[in-house]
Amino acid sequence: MLPSFPTFLPFLLFAFVASITPGPTNILVLSNSARYGLAAAMPIIFGACASAATIVLLVGAGAGSSLSALPVVQATMQWVGVAWLSYLAWQIFSAPAAALETCSTDGRLGLVGAASLQLINPKTWMMALAVVSVFAGAGEQRLTHVACLSLAFFLISLPCLGVWALLGAGSRRWLRSPRVMQRFNRWMALLLLASAWLSVLM
Repeated sequence: MLPSFPTFLPFLLFAFVASITPGPTNILVLSNSARYGLAAAMPIIFGACASAATIVLLVGAGAGSSLSALPVVQATMQWVGVAWLSYLAWQIFSAPAAALETCSTDGRLGLVGAASLQLINPKTWMMALAVVSVFAGAGEQRLTHVACLSLAFFLISLPCLGVWALLGAGSRRWLRSPRVMQRFNRWMALLLLASAWLSVLM
């Protein structure tokens, strides 16, 4: 398999770097894990990873060409994504001061929310377009390569986001007082807001 797929190993490195570096999804995983526990972050991780891998598969099957050919659609998706992330950031920022034991679970993103966030994120679609263009190759085995890339991206991104969940869960010991918890929420909200808007401004 690998001799006929020479770009697979470089792709694994790309997938690791793309998944482990900070971004809106990583920050949401960290925040939810710290506020609600490790188990609360698992649906977010699975939803985000499955959705991103599915997008790679869809782009490999030809769905990405229409997105790159229609900048209006791309811009609309981008602004919808930024608006949603800004709303989530406001929810986190304005959460009332409360100890971990009394935190409401209303602010959880969940599996569907995380998956939907990837689906309306044009950067995820552009990343998938780059993945397919650079790593899938051409020829009769192209669709097989795309399926392998999609599966590999899913399997690599799961533990990468899991690291962020563990970081969040580990921080719970310092978030026992309502005041510290509120400070943490506000920092996470500002980071989420910055990561969302930087994707538009840069």
